[in-house]
Amino acid sequence: MTNKISIVILAAGQGTRMKSDLPKVLHVIGNKSLLEHVIETANELDAKNTVVVYGHGGELVPDTLSHLPVKWVEQSEQLGTGHAVSQAIPDIAENDIVLVLYGDVPLIKSNTLKTLVDAVKNDALGLLTVQLADPTGYGRIVRNSQNQVVRIVEQKDANEVELKINEINTGFMAVKRTKLFGWLNKLDNNNSQGEYYLTDIIALAVSDNVDINTTSVDNIAEVMGINDKIQLANMERQFQLEQVQKLMLQGVTLRDPGRIDVRGKVTVGKDVTLDVNVIMEGEVKLGNRVTIGAGVVLRDVVIGDDVNVKPYCVFEEATIGVNCQIGPFSRIRPGTKLAEDVRIGNFVEIKKSQIDKGSKINHLSYIGDTVMGSKVNIGAGTITCNYDGANKHQTQIGNDVFVGSDTQFIAPVKVGDGATIGAGSTITKEVPARELTLGRIRQVSVKGWQRPKKIK
Repeated sequence: MTNKISIVILAAGQGTRMKSDLPKVLHVIGNKSLLEHVIETANELDAKNTVVVYGHGGELVPDTLSHLPVKWVEQSEQLGTGHAVSQAIPDIAENDIVLVLYGDVPLIKSNTLKTLVDAVKNDALGLLTVQLADPTGYGRIVRNSQNQVVRIVEQKDANEVELKINEINTGFMAVKRTKLFGWLNKLDNNNSQGEYYLTDIIALAVSDNVDINTTSVDNIAEVMGINDKIQLANMERQFQLEQVQKLMLQGVTLRDPGRIDVRGKVTVGKDVTLDVNVIMEGEVKLGNRVTIGAGVVLRDVVIGDDVNVKPYCVFEEATIGVNCQIGPFSRIRPGTKLAEDVRIGNFVEIKKSQIDKGSKINHLSYIGDTVMGSKVNIGAGTITCNYDGANKHQTQIGNDVFVGSDTQFIAPVKVGDGATIGAGSTITKEVPARELTLGRIRQVSVKGWQRPKKIK
């Protein structure tokens, strides 16, 4: 049935309670916009097409998410949900099932939507409902004595009896396009908001003797929308809870599941341990027996087996080989590749460099645009001066090189295998293999020199 589905996502609302110039559907949870979450779920249904109806914010919404495979349709006037759906009708084939979703309800699951679509049998209308302990603010499901749905009444239009109903309308529905089109043309705006309610088609369906088949969800968070920053923050926590539960079911040990943020796709091996306040963004791959310390940020990285990342490191677009030890307080920048058994210590920054097996950069150093061999020891305070103010230049360091503390490499420069560089050297020329090279000025002491004194 999925190849007969057309999906309509309503994303035109202004979201005034967000107190923001940004359209509501572009606010984010898990580092991804609300609307993008919904579109990704819609894509799991393999529908014929997906139409997003946007309005508030003009072209900002489609421009921001132009990379997504959807059809964009503007609702130029905000005349209600019924009017919004009608804007998408011309882009839907006559015999399709129309599935209506919402751009500010990001946690809806594809299995829930498949069940809703399956409810469209014998030309019935499928409606997703949920029971709430406090239904305030939501449209109530009104049923007759045979427990059949007869209509939906909005909060502002409900009487005292109807306000006591706990079953509410989630807004999600599935129906044949041929029937939906006719009902949309019959909608009026005779209500307290002066809008064309999509929910009013329920009463029209009943009057046409069309069955209303309802489905429900156990997890209320799936159908909860976002209207203000409090709800946005709560939804972020709910989203993160779902992510950490997935990790723990894969065997990951989390020191505190409430203090981990997953903002992308994470792949893990066995016996991975994550300490508190770890943030993972983009695509992160962790090998077996990886340990990540507190406060570490990982963004688009691949980390091999048996790696130990100590607290408060930041990795971006890098590849870390097996059995490396890194940190604390290290920054591994884009383009970096560490081979196996590399040691990167505290307050070390590596940028766009290749570090071969068994090399060590343990203290207070900057290595940028460098190709480094195996078993190299870099002393504390060493830096590669790779930028001349206009262009970047490469430093090449061979195998088994010992670099003394406080050395400066003025790139481009090349160091031969087995070379030793004395502490405090400034290297501007090629360093020969297996020799000691010093690049210091001669030490001078001035007798009788007096330190300046402050003038009163």
